[in-house]
Amino acid sequence: MATWTSSARSGDRSGPIISSISCPDRGGAIPTITAPHDLLDSHVYLDLSGFIGRNLQFKYEGFNFAGSIKFRAAVAMIAAAEKEGSLGPDTVLVESSSGNSGVALATIAASRGIPFICITDPRCNPATIKLMRALGAEVRVVDEAHPEAGYLQARLDAVAALCASDDRYLWLNQYANPANWLIHYETTAPEISRRYPRLDVLFVGVGTGGTAMGCARYFREARRPVRIVAIDAVGSVSFGAPAGQRLLPGIGASVALPLIEPSLLDDVVYVAEVDAVRHCRALARRGFVVGGSTGSVLAGALDWLRRNDPGNKLTSVAIAPDLGERYLDNVYDDHWVRAHYGSAALEPASFEGGTAIRYWHARKRTP
Repeated sequence: MATWTSSARSGDRSGPIISSISCPDRGGAIPTITAPHDLLDSHVYLDLSGFIGRNLQFKYEGFNFAGSIKFRAAVAMIAAAEKEGSLGPDTVLVESSSGNSGVALATIAASRGIPFICITDPRCNPATIKLMRALGAEVRVVDEAHPEAGYLQARLDAVAALCASDDRYLWLNQYANPANWLIHYETTAPEISRRYPRLDVLFVGVGTGGTAMGCARYFREARRPVRIVAIDAVGSVSFGAPAGQRLLPGIGASVALPLIEPSLLDDVVYVAEVDAVRHCRALARRGFVVGGSTGSVLAGALDWLRRNDPGNKLTSVAIAPDLGERYLDNVYDDHWVRAHYGSAALEPASFEGGTAIRYWHARKRTP
């Protein structure tokens, strides 16, 4: 079994994880690119204040060739594996993913001519599976969930069995790979910091934890008084809440993941899937079709701001991880939504009041 590991530790940042990756501000110029990963950051922000009445900016991470923020981690993990000599001429990349990471890795693998196998589960959007296959990836769907730890554990077991069968298989392991959070420490967080030097709050959805941990470490080490608020899904166990059924891919996990360090966060907001759906639909009515994870982040951010910023004085940014085209068969399908959440879920969310549920509050960080 070939599993990629890194010599990097949480405090080891002697140099960039990949010196070849940069996200320069081109001053509005349209870049000419030669590979998908040349466009890693579009520097697009959406000012939501006009229709939600809050000083909240959305950093859109879906305007790349993989369609989500997972593109950053995919580029970083493959580059780091190559740097350490783990990629050979016969290597076949393997990863467990409920969707976005699989597309991101399939995009880079196609560009580089590297075979890729994605292990996913029935929650993966049909459009996402078709997209990965269009990119040349092999997609294997795990049909049965682990009896105690859900589909994620079943996928991890399938990855382990596959890698044990042939040394050519290389598991990048997004759930424990330091490159997953380092790329956000080195690119995502600094870009936000430059754009918003007086930022008060950053809202980040949590799946593997890479984005949240990278951003939290950056702002903490920079001694910036930025509160990092994680957005998780009701039914996720990432922060110790009870496990429950989750139908949408993306945010949340059915097993505890090693990258997540709650002590680096200021707060966690849990969002029910029905509220993620309603917030997605509310944005769509204004011309912005976003993914389920982005709907969760919006719902959680608004809930937190209503409770913690009644005077609307804080400057806040929410990272919008994905766009919505891959969710047309669930989030934006009336029959699917009605069948799983009831008819009330068809009504787009109002930006007045709040429906997110906060289960857990982190201890206040010390400088």
